[in-house]
Amino acid sequence: MATIRLMHAKLHRVTVTEANVNYVGSITIDSDLMDKVGLLPLEEVDVINLDNGKRWSTYTLPGKAGSGHICPNGGAALLCKPGDLLIIIAYQECDRSFVLKQGHQAKVLVADKNNRCDEFIYQDLIPKDHGLEFSCS
Repeated sequence: MATIRLMHAKLHRVTVTEANVNYVGSITIDSDLMDKVGLLPLEEVDVINLDNGKRWSTYTLPGKAGSGHICPNGGAALLCKPGDLLIIIAYQECDRSFVLKQGHQAKVLVADKNNRCDEFIYQDLIPKDHGLEFSCS
């Protein structure tokens, strides 16, 4: 069985509201945003800072629902500042043959300047005769 990692959730262009170096680690995310794309508490994510190009891996913690809160904690707080734009990506391991037969879907939330949903996108891999077709809707 060949496993592959595919993106299953992405928060695109969320704005850092706070950076807390004195917390043990992780990234705190408004729980409404997490729920919308299917992120779980303690799930590993990659974080990319669009303002300075820095990238790191950490885990998620749910923040207050509806707050728009995005707060890198611990050492990650040194990689950004309030106002920076981030992309937060979560992956899942999948059986390659299953994906080729059944497909795959990722959820992408594009945030507005207040970390509310500006656009919601499904990115699908759709099985075709001898491969997959990518669809974005």
